[in-house]
Amino acid sequence: MRCVIARFPFELTKGGVLESMKGIKPEPVTGESVIIGRRHYPVKQVGQVITRQDRRDFSAAEVLRAMTQLGFTCRALPKAAPLGIPGSLQHGSAMLGTP
Repeated sequence: MRCVIARFPFELTKGGVLESMKGIKPEPVTGESVIIGRRHYPVKQVGQVITRQDRRDFSAAEVLRAMTQLGFTCRALPKAAPLGIPGSLQHGSAMLGTP
């Protein structure tokens, strides 16, 4: 499949991506990720390996689009709960009043 990443065309196949990522240790995921095999890889790491370009040259959205079209599962990092919201115990305590 032809994909354009960082203004350069690439002919990518699912098998080619699997072969490229074989033996690559996944970095810690801090944002979007791609599941390749049984491993979760950061999108930027996958883009760097398959395009051989610097991570600053392409966006995560370009790689996500290409990986989704190839049939890989892509995940976004779940958003953390905001810190200012009290839980049910704190809410009940606040309703009863503080001593």
